[in-house]
Amino acid sequence: MPSLRFHINGATQQYDVDTEMPVLWLLRDHAGLTGTKYGCGIAQCGACTIHLDGRAVRSCTLSCGAAADKHITTIEGLAPDGSHPVQQAWIREDVPQCGYCQAGQIMSAAALLNNNPSPSDQEINAAMAGNICRCGTYVRIRRAIKSAIDYKLHPKSLNQ
Repeated sequence: MPSLRFHINGATQQYDVDTEMPVLWLLRDHAGLTGTKYGCGIAQCGACTIHLDGRAVRSCTLSCGAAADKHITTIEGLAPDGSHPVQQAWIREDVPQCGYCQAGQIMSAAALLNNNPSPSDQEINAAMAGNICRCGTYVRIRRAIKSAIDYKLHPKSLNQ
């Protein structure tokens, strides 16, 4: 097996892995980062969403070969202390119910706001469309995204 280099959550690491293996299994089984979840295995549910060079992608169908030498951010690396505006909004709005999909939801929302700090409702819908929540917390998810937008625009107003 080839030795591939990955930049995961700010650290460069080498792994001897099959180039066709999904990045999801690299993260969970080799790097020990279990926040990224397996949901469907066909990039349809969003539970495995990570950032690859700043873009939200599904790690269950992304090959290690395609991700080698790129920058990967997982839920653990978004803000290890939970201080990212999206993570804080998820807490404020009490979004999770079962919680299984939430890492993927947060990663999709964070990528959206990194690329578009003030998205319209339609842009939020489009960015989040590939993330399924079996518990149906979509109203709270939308409220949290809007709360994160408000926080980014007026950080002191939400801390009072």
